[in-house]
Amino acid sequence: MLAQASPWHVHAVQRTAVGLTEPLSVPARMEWTTRPGQGPGAESLGADLRGKQVVELGCGPGHNAAHLATRHGAHVTGVDLVGLQVRRARSHYGRLNNLTFVAGHALHYLQASDEQFDAIYSVFGAVGLVAPELLLPAIAAHLKPGRILSFSVPHPQRGGRSPSGDDRPRRDFVTLPDRTRLPIARWEFDTGRWEKHLSNAGFWLTSAQEFHDSRMGHWPTTLLIRARKL
Repeated sequence: MLAQASPWHVHAVQRTAVGLTEPLSVPARMEWTTRPGQGPGAESLGADLRGKQVVELGCGPGHNAAHLATRHGAHVTGVDLVGLQVRRARSHYGRLNNLTFVAGHALHYLQASDEQFDAIYSVFGAVGLVAPELLLPAIAAHLKPGRILSFSVPHPQRGGRSPSGDDRPRRDFVTLPDRTRLPIARWEFDTGRWEKHLSNAGFWLTSAQEFHDSRMGHWPTTLLIRARKL
């Protein structure tokens, strides 16, 4: 019920209604931003991912997870709140080795897991959409010491917005394939506030990069954060 009440479920319903889901070729690179080909690729997660256990929190249709499993030899689990998205990801890439897709809430998945992972990442996924004071410690509890958490979020200054002045979520919107919008809550922090929450959870922030997409005006559109588990 949690998933079906989510705007992301409505988004997936519309997306899957557009056309048949089918096997896709594996993307040539990992994407972190709104503009394909921009910024780093898989190297943001570490120099050598072969044989490593990696989790994506909010995998959507599975493109990045498929890239990591196939092009880098990682063992990847993609988690998504919306079962339709997981079905879509499996239809695209379920034939591939080293790749598993799971339906569930990111926080609940981590809380139920007894595994330790080599890298955890989120691309416009669970990080920023789940309370950071809950999610970041859960991530830290399942990330091996010295390993990487990397996540991209909509830039808090996109479209002329201002970053949150406190730790509360803000009202944002999901734009559906039919161009209608549904409200969501999103934590929209600047780098300093993310660094505070990461530090509280046992991480050291190693880099913060902002990216622009000329199709969306002159404001930055994506904030990419990389942090190391202490």
